[in-house]
Amino acid sequence: MERLFITGIGTDVGKTLVAAILTEALQADYWKPVQAGLTPATDAGTVRSLVQNPVSRFWPERYRLQLPASPHAAAAAESLTLRPEDFELPETTNHLVVEGAGGLLVPLAPGFLVADLMQQLALDVVVVSRNYLGSINHTLLTLEALHARGLRVRGLVFNGEPTPATESFIREHTGVPIMPRLRPETDVSPAVVSRYAAEFRAWLENSAS
Repeated sequence: MERLFITGIGTDVGKTLVAAILTEALQADYWKPVQAGLTPATDAGTVRSLVQNPVSRFWPERYRLQLPASPHAAAAAESLTLRPEDFELPETTNHLVVEGAGGLLVPLAPGFLVADLMQQLALDVVVVSRNYLGSINHTLLTLEALHARGLRVRGLVFNGEPTPATESFIREHTGVPIMPRLRPETDVSPAVVSRYAAEFRAWLENSAS
C-alpha cells in the first residue's frame, strides 16, 4: 500500500501536479491537511479537476485558511493556532497521497513545521524539484533534512526543462530514486495527467518488485 507525502524544494515547483498524477496513477485517496489561500482555486480542487478515475476519494482539509501566506501567518490572521494533535490521517484502506504546504521547513505554527507533521504522519516522501538558480542547494538541503529526520524518500521528481548536469549531480550525490520527469506543459489537463500517470504507475510497480 502506497502512502505518500508530497513536498517540494520550495513554492510553485509542481507539488500539486505531481500529487494529481500520483493520485491518478494509484487511484489513491487525496488529502491536503492545510490549505492557505482559497482563490482562485484550492489545491484539492485542482487535483479533483485533473483526476478521472472513479475510485479516488478527496478528504476535506483540516484547515482552510483564507490568506495565501505561510500557514502559521494565515492561521494567525484568523486567530487560530495549528497544533500537532489536530492532524490525523484519513481512515482509508486505499492508497493515500498527502500534499504538504510549501517546502519542508515551512512553519505551520510556532515550533511546528511541515517536517514535524511529516514525521508525525510517518509516510514515505516524494520530493519535487524544479531547476532554477539555487535549486541544487535547495534540493540537497531538503533531502539531507529528510534523511536527518529518518524519513524515507520514495522518489525525487524533476519538473521542467531537462538540465542533465544538474540532475546527474543530484542523482550521484544523493543516490535517491529518480521518478519519471515532468516536462513543461502548455495546458495541464486530465489527459496530460493520465499520460504521466501511466509512466508513474509503471515506475511504482517496478520499484516495488
